[in-house]
Amino acid sequence: MSSQLRSSNFGTVVSVRGSVVDIRFEGYLPPIFSVLRAGADQRIVIEVLAQLDAHRVRGIALTPTQGLARGTAVADTGGPLQAPVGKGILGRMFDVFGNAIDRQAAPTEVQWRSVHRAPPPLARRSTQSEIFETGIKVIDVLVPLERGGKAGLFGGAGVGKTVLLTEMIHNMIGHHEGISLFCGIGERSREGEELYREMKAAGVLPNMVMVFGQMNEPPGARFRVGHVALTMAEYFRDDEHRDVLLLIDNIFRFIQAGMEVSGLLGQMPSRLGYQPTMGTELSTLEERIANTDTGAITSIQAVYVPADDFTDPAAVHTFSHLSASIVLSRKRASEGLYPAIDPLQSSSKMATPGIVGERHYRLAQEIRRTLAQYAELKDIIAMLGLEQLSPEDRNVVARARRLERFLTQPFFTTEQFTGLKGKLVSRQDALDGCERILRDEFKDVPESALYMIGTIDEAKGKTKPQPEGEHATAPDES
Repeated sequence: MSSQLRSSNFGTVVSVRGSVVDIRFEGYLPPIFSVLRAGADQRIVIEVLAQLDAHRVRGIALTPTQGLARGTAVADTGGPLQAPVGKGILGRMFDVFGNAIDRQAAPTEVQWRSVHRAPPPLARRSTQSEIFETGIKVIDVLVPLERGGKAGLFGGAGVGKTVLLTEMIHNMIGHHEGISLFCGIGERSREGEELYREMKAAGVLPNMVMVFGQMNEPPGARFRVGHVALTMAEYFRDDEHRDVLLLIDNIFRFIQAGMEVSGLLGQMPSRLGYQPTMGTELSTLEERIANTDTGAITSIQAVYVPADDFTDPAAVHTFSHLSASIVLSRKRASEGLYPAIDPLQSSSKMATPGIVGERHYRLAQEIRRTLAQYAELKDIIAMLGLEQLSPEDRNVVARARRLERFLTQPFFTTEQFTGLKGKLVSRQDALDGCERILRDEFKDVPESALYMIGTIDEAKGKTKPQPEGEHATAPDES
């Protein structure tokens, strides 16, 4: 355990309401964020969140409170919640208290640090903007990510947020000499177990750390697990000068845990029942994710969007922190266009000529324009049919449909389900493919040949060789 009992400051429980515990101290009051321990074997952990008067504090339990009763003795540990940091945590899986939960011995050669840390000062932040390549075509071309930036994966339930995160871990560890840190906040334990097994099988576990606060854990634990993961990430960035990829699944659950904690503490709710302090709580976490002179923490966060409503305060507040927003669309998922990223709703602050270069910027704009024109023409096609369009509009539709299919990609993490071998595509190859489609080089190639391929040249391999001549391949019916 991290915090050994170092003080002789003891109090007694006055009341227990779910996870909220009021404790009376006759001596001095423990400061805010102090960790208190109670119960058999000091198993119940409480974090102080408010000082009510000269003798009473109110805390939120980070563990279940079964067995806690009025009059139970409570010991002040004399410090805040701490997380293990160091080389010893690599390849391991932890809970919010820094206990190993992968059925192995507790890690050795670790230090313990407070999870409440200030973000890096402005003077230490790096102002250089660099592209962070993922090997996923649609992201690298239309929503380029920033090294040391924050990207959000927005989507409702079941549209592929976790699959996309897992694929990024796979691609990163293989091609970037950095550390990957996966933080599961209030997500399914099944996903954590599967991820651990997959990463072990892929041989990438030695450069990875996992931290979980599962769905069934009290809100206090889910609320703090993000801070624990960030403390570990900051060690690798500041002490080891390494780049860290921090994956958070799911940041909405962090806001939700804060909402539960706030409600239990009796604070007046604000819009739609969210806590009044949501903006501040999210900022204290997000501002620590930064690019400094020693290294960068690049973060990719899954964001569950309640009822697919992007005006929900949780989604709106999260948007404001991000340098790229990747929006997943249920409609595209239903059409089998995976990854189901909506290219027209997704955006990135990196997609400017100064950062990605003139050619990339021009191509991305043209792709968006083509897809937007196709979206407008869909109503006419539905009512009157493709034949009623002008030849120019028909060409736009053909290009857009081929682009949509080229921007799908088979994933390494879904090989066992789809039977398709995963593909990693460089940004240059993805741009070349899109440019050749826009130049109508593939107008005689059936759309299906462009579906679920890596580089564009694979499309020619999927079409059967035809005799040379103008009727080599019949145009595809849309």
